[in-house]
Amino acid sequence: MSSLPSSDDVLARARRAFDGNPSPTMAELAAAAGLSMRQLYRRFGSRDNLLRELDQDVPPGTRERVLDAAFELLGESGLADLSMDELPARAGVSRATLYRLFPGKPALFRALIERYSPWEPIARVLEQLAPDDQRPQHVIPLVAKALSRALANRSAVLLRMVFEMSRSDPDTTEGVQRSMRHGLPDLIRYLDEQMEAGTLRRMQPVLAIQLLVGPIVTHELTRPLAAIIGYAPKREQFAAQVAEFWLQSMTPPPDAAEEKSRA
Repeated sequence: MSSLPSSDDVLARARRAFDGNPSPTMAELAAAAGLSMRQLYRRFGSRDNLLRELDQDVPPGTRERVLDAAFELLGESGLADLSMDELPARAGVSRATLYRLFPGKPALFRALIERYSPWEPIARVLEQLAPDDQRPQHVIPLVAKALSRALANRSAVLLRMVFEMSRSDPDTTEGVQRSMRHGLPDLIRYLDEQMEAGTLRRMQPVLAIQLLVGPIVTHELTRPLAAIIGYAPKREQFAAQVAEFWLQSMTPPPDAAEEKSRA
């Protein structure tokens, strides 16, 4: 009876499956390696493990599955108790694939911030503004709607992320630094510029953001209760109303505009 080829031989043969085929199936990899699929799975455990040994990229969607599973676990237990052993099972990937994508909790939390933070879509709104249309009447409704979409069915877990960020844990430091560089400072800068130009009432920009964000977060948290008593507006409709009221309260008084023009 002939012995099975060594792992190095199997890998060398399996690489042939990538000739002209960027994403071969496990059956194609097994055929190229000269093994049955059962033997290949027994040897490497999963397709992800085999791809890692072949120095090939993890299949598209794997990273997203891991982050989705981590987001769920974060809502259940918090980052400190999030198990890096349970996570791959929840995501349907191998432990080796998990650590290839995210070497540890700091990298994982940073990726969670990038994927789920409501400041990321707000940053995109501000980045895509046309130079000739920076008016708050145009921008603030877009910001409110982006925030509302980002919070949809996620507010409780996002609040957990905020709590994790406030703990100053080494595992969260990188993610906190990311969140403080992108999105929130962009919005603070925009509001400060508009206040300086006299198109918005002068106040601390962070307070202005809290006045805009607070009602949207509260509505998302209490949405099921509000629906019980018959108040169930569409999220974008509610965000538009909040933006309208915010703009009304933030419009400078007429005499302020006159003083600005005389200055």
